[in-house]
Amino acid sequence: MKTEIDSFSGYRIYPSKGRLFVRGDNKIFRFATSKNESLFLQRKNPRKIAWTQVYRRMHKKGITEEVAKKRSRRTVKHQRGIVGADLAAIAARRNQTAAVRAQARTAAIQKAKAEKKAKEEKKEKTKPTRAPVSSAPRVSKQQMKGGKGGR
Repeated sequence: MKTEIDSFSGYRIYPSKGRLFVRGDNKIFRFATSKNESLFLQRKNPRKIAWTQVYRRMHKKGITEEVAKKRSRRTVKHQRGIVGADLAAIAARRNQTAAVRAQARTAAIQKAKAEKKAKEEKKEKTKPTRAPVSSAPRVSKQQMKGGKGGR
């Protein structure tokens, strides 16, 4: 049994069904129903009519079961050293216990305090004595020039 294809909708036309339309340039069009023929003669675009096969093919409808789901690539995590430390130093820091870390922190704080104290003592020894400040009332530069301030 030979079936034809509808020129507008893309549906199958079984023998003894549908209509044949021959245009002036001898091109043959086959239609399953008068609805298809009418829409064709109105010059409607089958790509814009939702129930036609052309529309469904164009908008990827009904083909999900044929196409397998596209696989996404898994991201692979790499560990790299950074500017201040290489990978071994980072791993050693990560594997340290909290007690060791706290001990190192207190040692660093004590060292910093000792350095600061030594610096302060050195500063006090080399501190020059300043000239005594006069107890006269302070006068701005503008007042000295004799501006509006002293009326």
